[in-house]
Amino acid sequence: MSEKSQFQDRLLSLGLGRVSEAAALASARLIGRGDEKAADQAAVNAMRDQLNLLDIKGVVVIGEGERDEAPMLYIGEEVGTGNGPQVDIALDPLEGTTLTAKDMPNALTVIAMAPRGTLLHAPDVYMEKLAIGPGFKTGTVTLAMSPSERVSALAAAKGCSTEDVTVCILDRPRHEDLIAEVRSTGAAIRLITDGDVAGVMHCAEPEITGIDMYMGSGGAPEGVLAAAALKCMGGQFYGKLLFRNDDERARARKAGITNFDRVYTRDDLVRADVIFSATGVTNGSLLAGIKREPGWVTLETILMRSKTGSVRRMTYKSPLR
Repeated sequence: MSEKSQFQDRLLSLGLGRVSEAAALASARLIGRGDEKAADQAAVNAMRDQLNLLDIKGVVVIGEGERDEAPMLYIGEEVGTGNGPQVDIALDPLEGTTLTAKDMPNALTVIAMAPRGTLLHAPDVYMEKLAIGPGFKTGTVTLAMSPSERVSALAAAKGCSTEDVTVCILDRPRHEDLIAEVRSTGAAIRLITDGDVAGVMHCAEPEITGIDMYMGSGGAPEGVLAAAALKCMGGQFYGKLLFRNDDERARARKAGITNFDRVYTRDDLVRADVIFSATGVTNGSLLAGIKREPGWVTLETILMRSKTGSVRRMTYKSPLR
């Protein structure tokens, strides 16, 4: 394999940072404007344009949807100049379109890149998710445990009371029983309205975010992005696909999935070294949001490589155009 065709994660990482920054910049003028579709489309256009400047043979494996649902950055779309390594791309040009439209916390632009064939082609179905941060033995918590057992197990591993554990959960009617059971342990819950990639990432830095564990169901594609982030930051992730009907099972078969009961670990979802970039759009616990001032705009990006475990936080200041 020539050097040019190898996955040069170090060389590609800064370019990936520019991709998430471009998407965030494009959505800056739409924060708080109440138009989710316009904000998302602006981020999609900018992310695609910037991706196509990279010397890669990229294929979108986690994207905006199937080709007939999404005109750009659809699953299977080829991106990059075509000169360079073959890579899988997982992306969410604007994770938190509602958050952006309403100027609520934790909207991000998110993208991950790994060698071709190493990211799970997750179908657009729900996934039951469970995540904790680094520093714990494998299997400290599992999907086989009840929610209250997970809280107790994590508290024991941390050497603290269950009352000192905080769990992040998407605020959805389907999670009513989950929320009640977690609260019965005395644990605190941080409810989020959207953005479960950010929710999972919070677990990796509990000393900053105050969140120890993530649980609940959300989109399976976002599960792959979250696993990519944790592969860089450290932490455990478990996911199991949830199917509501035969159409969703057919989607999974189309994606090459045959075992519908499989529990995926972080390294099942992301099977090789990965690079990951996220840029803050609105203020959040992980990243500062876009700051606009007369003539200037300032962004914050987190750029990570699993190979080295490096986590860079970068501030980018640009003249307003």
